[in-house]
Amino acid sequence: MLARCSGAALVGLEARGVSVEVDIAPGLPGLQVVGLADAAVQEARQRVRAAIRNSGLRMPLTRVIVNLAPADLRKEGPALDLPIALAVLAASGQLDPALLDGIWCAGELGLGGELRPVRGAIALALAARQGRARALLLPSANGSEAALVEPLALRPAASLQEALDWLRDPKRLQSAAPADAALAAAEPQQLGDLAAVQGQPHGRRALEIAAAGGHHLLLVGPPGSGKTLLARCLPGLLPELSRSEMLELTQLYSLLESGGGLQRQRPFRSPHHSCSSAALVGGGARLRPGELALAHHGVLFLDELAEFRRDVLNQLRQPLEQGELWLSRARQRLRFPCDVTLVAATNPCACGWAGDPERTCSCGTAQQLRYWSRLSGPLLDRIDLQVVMHRLQGSTLRAGYQAGNRPESTAAVRARVDAARRRMQARNPQGVSNGRLTAEALSRCGAISAAGLDLWQQAIDQRGLSARAAGRVLRVARTIADLEDAAEVSTTAVAEALGYRSFDQRRQSL
Repeated sequence: MLARCSGAALVGLEARGVSVEVDIAPGLPGLQVVGLADAAVQEARQRVRAAIRNSGLRMPLTRVIVNLAPADLRKEGPALDLPIALAVLAASGQLDPALLDGIWCAGELGLGGELRPVRGAIALALAARQGRARALLLPSANGSEAALVEPLALRPAASLQEALDWLRDPKRLQSAAPADAALAAAEPQQLGDLAAVQGQPHGRRALEIAAAGGHHLLLVGPPGSGKTLLARCLPGLLPELSRSEMLELTQLYSLLESGGGLQRQRPFRSPHHSCSSAALVGGGARLRPGELALAHHGVLFLDELAEFRRDVLNQLRQPLEQGELWLSRARQRLRFPCDVTLVAATNPCACGWAGDPERTCSCGTAQQLRYWSRLSGPLLDRIDLQVVMHRLQGSTLRAGYQAGNRPESTAAVRARVDAARRRMQARNPQGVSNGRLTAEALSRCGAISAAGLDLWQQAIDQRGLSARAAGRVLRVARTIADLEDAAEVSTTAVAEALGYRSFDQRRQSL
């Protein structure tokens, strides 16, 4: 007898439908799985046998063949355990095959018949909705994630026996999805507040501009100058995630962790400088997203930037420009979104004291050149704001501990950032931030004054700025004007934007 059940397999960020076909025929007892299944799917034979037997049902004592169609699509992970078990029960006459029509299933089976959560629940739910499924049957632990996909009837179950009870009870077919208020949220990250940052007005101003316009930021300064503390304050300045952004982030994180909860907070990812290309950008044997994609809609913080391998950093160039990452292999090509705000921090030299007026740098010119050689010119060209920070003086530190000298908090700065973002949304095409404006859109809606363009042209000729760097200066100037609620970009805004490219000149002088 032949029976079918619908499931799905993860392919990158998405899921594709899989038809699980089970045929029972005379022959020696055994269960064989075909259809380009990996080791985890092949091991489902033992899990399915034990789960069926321990759920009070019987495993057919004959030859059972399981085909996973399409046959040329590689299937990975244990999510096909449940559809295989249900199709086996339907083919052996223990379940009415008609009950599986239009039902999509996903779940890992334990030996006792319990259903364990699987990765990519949102992607599986999206595939089920696209396939016009009547309902999605999945583990209870994945119910809150899948409930984000509307409209889709969900049938969560804690065990194989409970899944059969759901299938046999037609009244529960239209079970309601959990309300948004009941969805579990991922545990929020505890980040910094600008009120704890002493001094560094230049760095604080650059951070505000980066948050308002979505500009990449480089902080260069000696140890203990507050670079990391500033960087950790940036997520608090960014606007709240929209529902579509929450859904996209939760879908991305569910590829790596099952039941992680709804992502309501913008991510802040800070990989160690010893990480590999696959860890930072993505890849590996199974093409998983890296830290760059996991920082989507949030902040990617690269501390000790000059300590990263040069070949690893150079792989960031194209994704930072396009906001998406394509991983290509011989048999597949996957896309991962990576619309991030990059914040990088580094010391001015290996010892950390180059340029300090009171402490002597122990590095020679050749050693400084080797230190900076890991940062290529094209990568620095893509960083809009380059800020040189200095060691805090004793008087500045003392003022921070005196009553009434508390610096401006994140909440106060965020009010200005939100106002600037609203101006961008009303003016820019598709409401994108200034940092994501194309050159054509910038020339059409940038509203740059003639005097500002004269100063900009003069700076290009004197500094030898590339076309990309010159365009980023204008985008930063447009953000400065938005923060000041100015309709036109003045020479003052252009001059301030040019001040954030001063480190280009300093590096060239080494």
